[in-house]
Amino acid sequence: MTAWFVVGTDTGVGKTLAATALLHRLRTRHARVAGMKPIAAGAEQQADGRWTNADVLALQAAASVRAPDALVNPYLLKTPASPHIAARHDGITIEIERIVSAFQQLRAQADAVIVEGAGGLLVPLDDEHDGGDLAVALGLPVILVVGLRLGCLNHALLTAQAIRQRGLPLAGWVANRIDPGMPEVDANLSWLAHRLATPCLGEIPHLPAPDAREAARFLRLPDEPIA
Repeated sequence: MTAWFVVGTDTGVGKTLAATALLHRLRTRHARVAGMKPIAAGAEQQADGRWTNADVLALQAAASVRAPDALVNPYLLKTPASPHIAARHDGITIEIERIVSAFQQLRAQADAVIVEGAGGLLVPLDDEHDGGDLAVALGLPVILVVGLRLGCLNHALLTAQAIRQRGLPLAGWVANRIDPGMPEVDANLSWLAHRLATPCLGEIPHLPAPDAREAARFLRLPDEPIA
């Protein structure tokens, strides 16, 4: 079973776009592909009373496995805030063991799984645990999404350092052009390639609207050879 944990240098850097694009890449090689968003903060109530999250829906649309919502998204929090705050508003406690159990059940139904983290790697889950603890509990190699904008070099290096300090393998990184006006993009990419010392899995251009199928054209999987 092939699986990776997708994290970002920050919130709003295109983790969901990268994760769904990777799912489309996986679907060219595997019949059963699943996406997972363990914690989604920020939900909208539909006309039928259900609460949904756009990132979760995008992952479900990109997957080929129709898994139960409880496995794809164990924690759907209503408030668009840090998970520990959103969970407090909902009167619940995020339990890492519950997420690990859901992942294990999901991977039993799939040949490949992409797990998307919430916010940055060290986003708090409660007063004692953060997203890094979840990544360690899942034990998956990590793919880092770098949102190309001013400040991304520092954020990328700090996140990569935190990943390695937790003993997690950094399988590769994805560059996402979230700021089309960012100066010196090529110089920044060259520096990142040198300092991150792990394969770049592709560069997603600035897209007028997020399009997972389009973004997939610019990416490769960590175990795919460089074209």
